[in-house]
Amino acid sequence: MTVQTAARRRRWRYVATVLVLTVLAVVGGRLAWSWLNPLEERSVDRSQPVLLQSIHDLARFEAATGSFQVVVDLEKDAPFLPDGIKGTRTLFVGAGNVDAYVDFGSLAKDAITVSADRTQVTVRLPAAQLEKPNLDNKRSYVFAQQRGLFDRVTDFLSSSPQNQQELYVLAEKKIAEAAVASDLRARADANTKAMLEGLMKSLGFTKVTIVAAAGP
Repeated sequence: MTVQTAARRRRWRYVATVLVLTVLAVVGGRLAWSWLNPLEERSVDRSQPVLLQSIHDLARFEAATGSFQVVVDLEKDAPFLPDGIKGTRTLFVGAGNVDAYVDFGSLAKDAITVSADRTQVTVRLPAAQLEKPNLDNKRSYVFAQQRGLFDRVTDFLSSSPQNQQELYVLAEKKIAEAAVASDLRARADANTKAMLEGLMKSLGFTKVTIVAAAGP
């Protein structure tokens, strides 16, 4: 072994030793900081397995979906105290969808009438209905909130601060009312008619009549 080869090996051993010590110092520093920081939070998921409670067969055609958004302005105050002492005002953005569907499971026995020569068919449909609003948690949030001194102290001392359930319920109610006032059910009726006309014509019927019941 030459002198240069031996010197080169010593340099590589020195570099490798320095790298190993550096890695150990970084890892050890992180572990030490994690142990010394009592305020560091960690998440542990101890949820129970999901329980399947029931299964229902569906016989409905989801014909249309409406996307809605509402700003809920909810204020609570005490009659004889200023808002700075007792009272809250919350602005909540609620966003979600409402589905409109036609329930084929409720068709009457004589809902489908076929002519003798099997060229014409008449289908009588029930009116389209609306599902309950489905709020999107990712798009629903508290935009702003003002609280009186008493309410801030109460929330600080309480083990269960005021939740947002009331805001979600109010947002769902307003979105449901807006869906009823919209043309969502009419759009669902039209889409269902178009779907059935195309289906019946593909089966060989030359004349297709779709009659939808009047909505509520």
